[in-house]
Amino acid sequence: MTLLTVSGLRKDFGGLRAISDLSFELRKGEILGLIGPNGAGKTTAFNLITGFIPATAGTALLEGQSILGLKPSAIVKRGIARTFQVVKPFRNLSVLENVTLAAFLNEPRRVRAEEKARATLERVQLSRKIESNAGDLTLGEQKYLEIARALATDAKILFLDEPMGGLNPTEVENACALVQRIRQDGTTVILVEHHMQAIMKISDRVVVLHHGVKIADGTPHDVVRNRDVIAAYLGRQAA
Repeated sequence: MTLLTVSGLRKDFGGLRAISDLSFELRKGEILGLIGPNGAGKTTAFNLITGFIPATAGTALLEGQSILGLKPSAIVKRGIARTFQVVKPFRNLSVLENVTLAAFLNEPRRVRAEEKARATLERVQLSRKIESNAGDLTLGEQKYLEIARALATDAKILFLDEPMGGLNPTEVENACALVQRIRQDGTTVILVEHHMQAIMKISDRVVVLHHGVKIADGTPHDVVRNRDVIAAYLGRQAA
C-alpha cells in the first residue's frame, strides 16, 4: 500500500532550480533512504513535503489527499512528523516535558499526554533520562529526544533528517537498531543520511538525488552498482 506519492515536485529559488521533477512513492511499512552528495536537494525535498517551504510545482499526496500548500502544523496532524539536522530541544525543560508538548497535538489532557510521552520515551530507550533537562543530554540522546517528540504526534510517516550525523560508530549502530524498531512498531520511515553503510544496511529502498534530480530509485544492492550514482559520488564517469 502506498502512503505517500510525490509527483513532479519542483522548487526554484530565483534562478536556481533546487529540485527538478522529483517523483517517488513511499509504501506503508518501509524504510526509504534519500541520499545524494552535499547540495543534492535532500533537505529541500523534506522541507517541501513537510510544508516548511512552498513548492514551485508538483504534487504530494498522503493517502490520496494533497498536502502541498498546507502549513507544517496541518501536515503533522495528518500524520507526517519530522526531525531536523540541527537538534533544537527546549533546553530548559525536562525530557518528559519536551515530549509531552508534542503529545498535546492529539491528546489535550495533560495526564494522558504525559502517559503517551512516557511510553514514547520508553520506546526510544530514553526513560532513564525522563527528569533530566534536555540541554544536559548528549548529542545522541538529543537526537533520540527529537525522534521521540516526532513519534509522540502519532505519526504515520517519520521523516528523519540525518539522525546519525555526529554520532560515533557505536551510537550509529544503536540508531540503526532504533529506526528498525520504529518500523517494526508500525511507523513508516524516510530518512536523509550521509552515513552510507548505515543507510544501505537499514533501507528497503533508496532514492538518489544529484543537483536536485532523481538519478536512481531501487534496492540498496542495485543503487550502489548504478553507474550514475557512482559518478555522482566520485565526481567522474564510472569505469
